[in-house]
This record gives sequence, structure tokens and C-alpha cells, in this order.
Amino acid sequence: MITLKSAREIEGMRKSGAILAGVHLGLQKFIKPGVSTWAIEKFSREYIESHGATASEIGFDGYKYATCVSLNDEVAHGIPRRGLDVKNGDIVKVDMCVNLDGYESDSCWTYAVGEISPENKRLMEVTKKALYLGIDQAIIGNRIGDIGHAIQQYTEVENNFGDVRELIGHGIQPTIHEDPAVPHYGEAGKGLRLREGMTITIEPMITRGTWRLTTRVVPHDTWEYYATEDGSMAAQYEHTLAITKEGPKILTSQDPEFDAKYL
Repeated sequence: MITLKSAREIEGMRKSGAILAGVHLGLQKFIKPGVSTWAIEKFSREYIESHGATASEIGFDGYKYATCVSLNDEVAHGIPRRGLDVKNGDIVKVDMCVNLDGYESDSCWTYAVGEISPENKRLMEVTKKALYLGIDQAIIGNRIGDIGHAIQQYTEVENNFGDVRELIGHGIQPTIHEDPAVPHYGEAGKGLRLREGMTITIEPMITRGTWRLTTRVVPHDTWEYYATEDGSMAAQYEHTLAITKEGPKILTSQDPEFDAKYL
């Protein structure tokens, strides 16, 4: 079931999203060579809780952590691991959800660790631009397929990158995973029509190689996560947004100047 949110509900989600954006802004300075993925988890959880919110992923489908931390060819759902340190040249994805007073937000960001290769820098740039191309299609009267088509056209057709199929965006609020499904590939003019008051995530996962995934299991654990089938690097960027009469409104913005048209 898809629920249409009121202005009050969207404002509540925006306040939740501001805390989540604050975590990501803090991680920009915190993540550097030698930092462990467990330290990223600890930093994020402490920030969220110190701002009166809770980390929504803890306990969701049995998950134990505030963050998903995925390195290099790991695409998504990697767990923070003690003893796993990021190193110069890595790219790390940190994905998390925040609940503030019953209002949810969800955002992932990719971080460069130290000096990264030109190829990985390009991957990050293309993935971030793909997110915003998708957001530009999130307007009343468009369809879900318009979002996916814009992302796939830019990433696969124009840049010859892989556009992951198995993991997609989704509706959000009152829980972190709601209808509708929001694929990052598809056919323009197809799919569910977007309506005022919908709140969704757009979160393209883009690779330097194949879009196909494989699963791995964390050593000494039973947790499965996703990596690229061919070992190629992957990046992800995600925002939570609302569909409004004034266009798409980003609820997890980290940069009011860059996102001015979406606020």
C-alpha cells in the first residue's frame, strides 16, 4: 500500500533527514586511511543517538547495526567489521536509516579514502550525477520508469558502466521499506504514476564492470552481503525525497547550496 504524506509528515521526515545528513557530513572528515569500519559504525550510532534519534536498521529483519558499510567491490549490505580498516585508495559506501519521533529517512554516500584512482573518481562522479538525473524525473505525473530510464541511459548507454538490477529504491514512511519499488533501470513512460505526497528513495548502485551481483558471507558470521560478480568497483548515492507540487524535494540534503533547487 502506498500512503500519501501530508506537509506535516514531510516536515517530520525532513527533520529526521537533517540528522542523517549530519552523520554523513561528519563522516567526510572522519573517514581516512586506517579507520576501521567498526569505528564508522560507532561514530554514526553515537551521532544519531546524541541527536535524540534512533538508528532504524538495528533490529530490522534481524540486522544488528546502525550502518551498512561496503568496501570497493562490495555493493551493499556489508556489515561494519572489527579489524577491517579502510586504506588509501579505497572507496567506501555507508548506508543508514534514521528515525526521529516516528519519521524515517534513508541515505547512502560513497567516500574516497585518501587518494583514489581517476577511474574510481569517475565512477563516483557518474553515480552521483545519476542520482540527481533520477531525482529530476520524480515529478507529479511522471512514472517510475522515467526515473530508472534516466539513470540507465546515463550510466550504461552513455558511460558504459554497470547499473545494478537486483537492489532498488523504495517507498519510505511509516517504515523504512514501503511501496512502491523504484528500480534504477527501465522504460520511460512505464510503471506507476507519481503523485503528490509520495515519499521515496532513489539510490543507484553503479559498477565499473558488470551489473550482476554475487553474495558473500562475512567470515566467522552468517551474514550475507552483495558484491560485484566480476570484482569491479561499485559506488552508491541515495537520497530520500518527497514528490510535491513544486517538484522533488530532497529530505536528506547535505549541501543546501548544491541542492538549492530541491529544497
